[in-house]
Amino acid sequence: MSCIIHSIEVSLGEKVRLHKHLLWELPSANGVENLQGLRNVKRRRRHWRTFTFGERKLERKPQAVAFEVLTNKLEAPTAYDEKMLANYVPIYVLLPLGVVTADNVLENKDELGKQLKELRAAGVDGVMVDVWWGIVESKGPKQYDWSAYKSLFELIQECDLKIQAIISFHQCGGNIGDAVNIPIPQWVRDVGEYDPDIFYTNRAGTRNKEYLTIGVDHLPLFGGRTAIEMYSDYMKSFRENMSDLLEAGVIIDIEVGLGPAGELRYPSYPQTQGWVFPGIGEFICYDKYLKAEFKEAAARAGNPEWELPDDAGEYNDTPENTGFFKPNGTYRTEKGNFFLIWYSNRLLIHGDEILDEANKAFLGCKVKIAAKVSGIHWWYKVDNHAAELTAGYYNLHERDGYRPIARMLSRHHAILNFTCLEMKDAEQPENAKSGPQELVMQVLSGAWRENIEVAGENALSRYDATAYNQILLNVRPNGVNKNGQPKLRMYGMTYLRLSDDLLEETNFKLFKTFVRKMHADQDYCPDLKKYNHEIRPLERSKQQIPTEVLTEATKALAPFPWDKETDMKVDGAGAGQPGLLASLVNKIKSLFFK
Repeated sequence: MSCIIHSIEVSLGEKVRLHKHLLWELPSANGVENLQGLRNVKRRRRHWRTFTFGERKLERKPQAVAFEVLTNKLEAPTAYDEKMLANYVPIYVLLPLGVVTADNVLENKDELGKQLKELRAAGVDGVMVDVWWGIVESKGPKQYDWSAYKSLFELIQECDLKIQAIISFHQCGGNIGDAVNIPIPQWVRDVGEYDPDIFYTNRAGTRNKEYLTIGVDHLPLFGGRTAIEMYSDYMKSFRENMSDLLEAGVIIDIEVGLGPAGELRYPSYPQTQGWVFPGIGEFICYDKYLKAEFKEAAARAGNPEWELPDDAGEYNDTPENTGFFKPNGTYRTEKGNFFLIWYSNRLLIHGDEILDEANKAFLGCKVKIAAKVSGIHWWYKVDNHAAELTAGYYNLHERDGYRPIARMLSRHHAILNFTCLEMKDAEQPENAKSGPQELVMQVLSGAWRENIEVAGENALSRYDATAYNQILLNVRPNGVNKNGQPKLRMYGMTYLRLSDDLLEETNFKLFKTFVRKMHADQDYCPDLKKYNHEIRPLERSKQQIPTEVLTEATKALAPFPWDKETDMKVDGAGAGQPGLLASLVNKIKSLFFK
């Protein structure tokens, strides 16, 4: 019997010769799904004898799976467009808050494993997970139990996903999107029974137990340890217990929690205490320890009579209704400026010292250190930037409150992780005077000017094309470069978060397109070197940056230019186009079945 053989040229640099009877049941799915489908295809015709790939001629029995050899060959990484791969941005998915329960149990492991495999099949690079202090060290000082997290991380490893671990020293519960309650360790909270000033405090004396006040960073109030010593010991224990996963390159990012919600900020807008968007929030520095620090600083400055603000309003006030934030209010005076510098610098020092401990703990590990900054976009478009100021970001139109943070992070070789990437100004209520788009441009531009990497997250769970396109725009503000590295590119993006809603068929279909666009229309790439993300052993932090050098970074500069819209829309031209293998298959079909 005669056998018809056709040859076609493909981008893999080899000729593929295919018997036409192999083409009856080719699946049309993309990417990983396509490869999986090809593996499962069984030929209907049983009269073929040979299969030729390049110069190799292989004999096959009639019951063999037709495409076994082809799929193995096409899985080679040479399938990438190397120049476009330079535009690749890895995407991670944040796991549910309570994936490890407050009782330190990994529940629903089988179901989670299925979900992780779905993410892997969709091309997702890895996952981010909170590693709660309140769970691991719950039984007592230095009594660490990592067993549930070890099981979780090994499951993630089995699913061929990378891990971004958040070292979460804050309480879970009380912030936007929190549906789980995991407080900080009870033995730590017990100290607060006789010394409530270990917690952040507002002017009315209300305590916030989300995170220890930075006023106790160097006070040995916790069984002889300071707050920073507790944080340091926890990170060292993490390294010791996860050393195999660190060495294997499974854990690639360590995001160090530096405040409420893991963010470097004060808990100025707590929902548990009645805050409602877009309230300006409150200054949170009225515990006795921070009050004493401020009085000491004011005395050194020659103004011992100065006190903490008493005219800044309450959580849900508007700026113009306060003496501090009204036009030409206290924030514009010498006293107000002094307070805001002290308040924001105290936060910078806190972050700097804990990141220094993180750098020591993970020194030599092939990981990236990261810190998260909150996207406080409301009241951004008014002169006072009230909500940012109460959170500790001394940012005004003429003063950059974020670039000093980026400069501080540069000392520790750290990534700045920013939020609200999905938001657009037009989506916000008029009364909030929000500017999320301008805020993202400012923060990312400042970080790039300080020569550090920038990563990001969406603030709220979204499943629509508008949100995905806005993220893609921020990820590559000037689009892809078909000839190599783009002009601007974020280091990575973490999607918030894994849920049944995300995995719902319609939502997940669009999400998979989003993943592919994040990857610049390339298939998942496991080799970080190919898109210039090779992770080298962590080096020791550089010398401490003098305050006056940090202050130089407050000079306001125009952000880098952003395109009006992304060139990688999930719903635009080219969205959902087949991958290389699917394109090859379609070309072959067109030759035989016209």
